[in-house]
Amino acid sequence: MKMHPVRAAVAAASCLLIAACSLLHEGKRPLPPPPQPVAPAEAQPTATQRFELAPGEDLVGVVQVVTSTKEDTLTDIARRFNVGYEEIVRANPKVDPWLPGAGRPIIVPSQFILPNAPRQGVVINIAAMRLFYFPKPLSGAPQVVLTHPIGIGKVGWATPEGVTKIVRRQQDPTWRVPVSVLKEHRENGEELERVIGPGPDNPLGKYAFYLEWPSYLIHGTNKPAGVGLRSSHGCIRLYPEDIEQLYEMVPLGTQVRVVNQPFVFGWHDGNLYLQALDILEDDPRDWKNAQRKLLTKSLAASLQKQLKSHDEQLNWDLVSSLAHAPRGVPVPVSMADASLEQILAAAPRVQNRLPDGSSWDGKTDLPMDEGTFRQMLSEIEPPAPGAPSTPAGGTTRPSDSVPNTPPTGGTPTPAPDPTGRDTTSRTPLVSKTTS
Repeated sequence: MKMHPVRAAVAAASCLLIAACSLLHEGKRPLPPPPQPVAPAEAQPTATQRFELAPGEDLVGVVQVVTSTKEDTLTDIARRFNVGYEEIVRANPKVDPWLPGAGRPIIVPSQFILPNAPRQGVVINIAAMRLFYFPKPLSGAPQVVLTHPIGIGKVGWATPEGVTKIVRRQQDPTWRVPVSVLKEHRENGEELERVIGPGPDNPLGKYAFYLEWPSYLIHGTNKPAGVGLRSSHGCIRLYPEDIEQLYEMVPLGTQVRVVNQPFVFGWHDGNLYLQALDILEDDPRDWKNAQRKLLTKSLAASLQKQLKSHDEQLNWDLVSSLAHAPRGVPVPVSMADASLEQILAAAPRVQNRLPDGSSWDGKTDLPMDEGTFRQMLSEIEPPAPGAPSTPAGGTTRPSDSVPNTPPTGGTPTPAPDPTGRDTTSRTPLVSKTTS
């Protein structure tokens, strides 16, 4: 029986439609997942050691955040960004210094409030474990400051406070070990050579500035991991690359002022900031029972006048909170709604690499491993009873040749050297010093 032509056409079309639907069904694939959000690009890291000072500004640098790698330790990141051990550990209190772990945000405390001191020559804040150098500005040029982390005198061998000057400098110095240091090492079962010449065993490193204070130097080190710690016998230690930079820049006769300011106030963008640091163990001031009085004293008279002229007041609750749990990060304390958390949340995320313009090459004297570091720490623990005594002024000093530091932190009067040598002479190449 023949099919009507119209019916035949409809049947054929139906078959084609069914076949097409079948093909479409067989070729159907699941949709690809939506693209993952792209992580924001990390910015270039900011240099952390040379800054131009803007008029009316007391704050330099910027807080940065990096992401740690599997191989990183906090000492690696500290050296990379020219900050000290205590600085980076203080800023990251919940991070294991030796196993921060891959992908962890690490705060780099590379913003600093300048000490409350004249901005000339070398200014050292031992509470911050940081040195600031203010070169004499050229005519018409902005004032510049260079800043580096330092190691200072361990408990029992405190770095003195006051004003002195650089009287001599030496490349490849020789260390004539003081009797007090020889005795300390002997009591620990170690015999030191009386004279240690240039080389890898010399704790003075490759460059040294000699001060008008007998026995005290600003110098390099053969143990860079000790920078940012209380690791010396009273001298000021810098990373090898930092002392080399300063050695070429700082002229003889430059004033050196040493202060102890654990709470530093300063202006930035019209707001008053506080940088809270740890109080040194042997600080004689009664910070526990007279904190508000001492904090008010830390606020320079000029800053207090500026607060009044702007009709602003300190947020004392925030000041107290920062003082009780110092992180070393400047926070505005003249704003009612400011907080440390806001500052950290706004900090730029930067690449975890050596910033351009750094003095370190990123390779030399890589930080030591944890075992060696802990061995070094054991060597700088507070000495046992019978160590050099602390005078009424609170400054502990070596027993053989030291400046006489008055309680007010004024200019020390050099004590006579027991060898009878003129310690201010610039000609001898060997001197008896702490390290």
